[in-house]
Amino acid sequence: MTWTPKDSESLYNVSMWSNGYFAINDAGNVVARAGEDATEIDVRLLIDQLRRRGIEMPVLLRFDDILRARVRELAEAFQIARDEYEYSAPYSTVFPIKVNQQRHLVDVLMDEGAKYGMGIEVGSKPELLAVMALYADTDRLIICNGYKDQDYVETALLTKRLGAIPVLVVEKPSELDTVLAASERLDITPILGVRTKLGLHGAGRWKDSGGDRSKFGLTTRQIVELVTRLEECDKLSCLRLLHFHLGSQITRIRTIKKAMSEATRTLIGLREMGAAIEWFDVGGGLGIDYNGSSTDDDSSVNYSLQEYANDIVYGLKQACTEAEIPEPHIISESGRALTAHHALLITEVLGVTHFTGPTVDVDVEVEPEDVPEDLPETIHNFAQVYAGIEESNYLEAYHDAIELREEAMTLFRLGQLSLLERAHVDEYFWRTCERILNITRHEEYVPDDLADLERDMADTYFLNFSVFQSMPDSWAIDQLFPIMPLHRHGEEPKRRGIIADITCDSDGKIDRFIDLPGPKRTLELHDTSDGERYYVGFFLVGAYQEILGDLHNLFGDTHVVHVTCGDDGRPRLTHFVAGDKVEEVLSYVEYFRGDVTAALRKRVEAAIDDDRMGYEDSARLLKQLETGLSSYTYLLTPDSVEDNNA
Repeated sequence: MTWTPKDSESLYNVSMWSNGYFAINDAGNVVARAGEDATEIDVRLLIDQLRRRGIEMPVLLRFDDILRARVRELAEAFQIARDEYEYSAPYSTVFPIKVNQQRHLVDVLMDEGAKYGMGIEVGSKPELLAVMALYADTDRLIICNGYKDQDYVETALLTKRLGAIPVLVVEKPSELDTVLAASERLDITPILGVRTKLGLHGAGRWKDSGGDRSKFGLTTRQIVELVTRLEECDKLSCLRLLHFHLGSQITRIRTIKKAMSEATRTLIGLREMGAAIEWFDVGGGLGIDYNGSSTDDDSSVNYSLQEYANDIVYGLKQACTEAEIPEPHIISESGRALTAHHALLITEVLGVTHFTGPTVDVDVEVEPEDVPEDLPETIHNFAQVYAGIEESNYLEAYHDAIELREEAMTLFRLGQLSLLERAHVDEYFWRTCERILNITRHEEYVPDDLADLERDMADTYFLNFSVFQSMPDSWAIDQLFPIMPLHRHGEEPKRRGIIADITCDSDGKIDRFIDLPGPKRTLELHDTSDGERYYVGFFLVGAYQEILGDLHNLFGDTHVVHVTCGDDGRPRLTHFVAGDKVEEVLSYVEYFRGDVTAALRKRVEAAIDDDRMGYEDSARLLKQLETGLSSYTYLLTPDSVEDNNA
């Protein structure tokens, strides 16, 4: 049967997780687009264009058109819900900047979001300072969460004089005194919010962000005390926002429905106590479907964007109608849902370690009668097991192979099996496993003893990137991200592999991949023996990954390229942010260029004096240092080195 790009789309489940933003074209290349009817950008061709510009892999591509599309889709979903339930008050998206603070990304969001009244949420003083300087436009909501000291509070209050609307959300009882004291000093009336600590837990990996033991928020008793205190100070009119947060990536819609029921009761109670709440902030939690399963799995969600919007609006409308209170302005802090889809990490294969096939330079005979008589009995027995594998006895053959290998290892440790003979044993063992694996791939049920055989037999594809820098959630919390080749989808990917990065850490690998109904232990990939560059893409990495990345082995930030589609259908590079150079990452850990250069020169001169190094070698080594300090922290492939030298 001929393999087609449609087969690849099905294999990698593209239509289920991509939300229409990515597909595979007839040429077998991955394409990006801001919706199913939008103009496509061929990612493989774009990579060639980047390399011709001198931009080497790895690269993080940001598709600005997808960012803008997400802003529109979120606003439109709530507009549809408001129209359906006749909800009169507005809706606004507020971008929680902690999800991704990269300036050019925030610029795009704020530009598109201005059409829909988008605000911004900050959770720290550094974030507030950046937002105050660049995004404090007239009437823009700035939701101020997080721990607040005096400087934070005073800065937020002064932002009000710029024309913005800073809302100081009280998340701990002690914050109220700080806010009231600062507002009196500055003679600025504060706009206050309160975060309620719901009794309900969230759903999914971050479920403990909600509930009685959540980090932030006031209990019902503390909220009553807050209202009483404000009333005594004649400041109750300052309390204008109610906020709750269940945690990131809420997987079940039922959890959101229950949260709305509890939070709206708090809203009604506050109105009854005289607090004129005009903003109802449902926080973050709107998840995305990383694996395309549409379930309540940690890497998925069992609801759509429209269902989420409908349940928020309906729950609030019903509560306000029953209590006969005004409908508040709805706010959601949907950072992951806004940013995850737009970013694609691209890197390339540096090398592959094949686990199957000949691994040593020995001539292993297949048929038992062809095995030389002078080889040990264990090898003859292995040949018998290998030759006799059938669908009816493959599990028994596997157990026999395990026993024979253990026997051979004992003989090797005792010196009764040579290194070459052990190589024969290993070769027979893995050939036996390979034959058994080919049988089990066609079986509906695989015995437990063979469940890990696919992973154990997998090739290792070494890719030019750092898991710790570019996909920290994959390493830290086993988050699944869609991963697949970016080209050659007109060919069937016949290899099975796991992915390893270029750090020297054994955890720098990915060996769980999205699949239905659950994760698979290997990824289908193509053979790379023809020497062609082979590119692999990591999708949905736009939320949290960059800012959480670390400098393990001093691999720094990758290059970042912002791309948009021009009116003529051609990709346009709107921004390029160069990845970290070696000099920069060394300076983060106090190794400065001048110090390093001076120290090496001393060592070189000492080596010359001791006749351990000649003048030419000393010049070559110092040049290597200077060149290395100015280079990208990631590896250059041979032809990219030639390109740079050209």
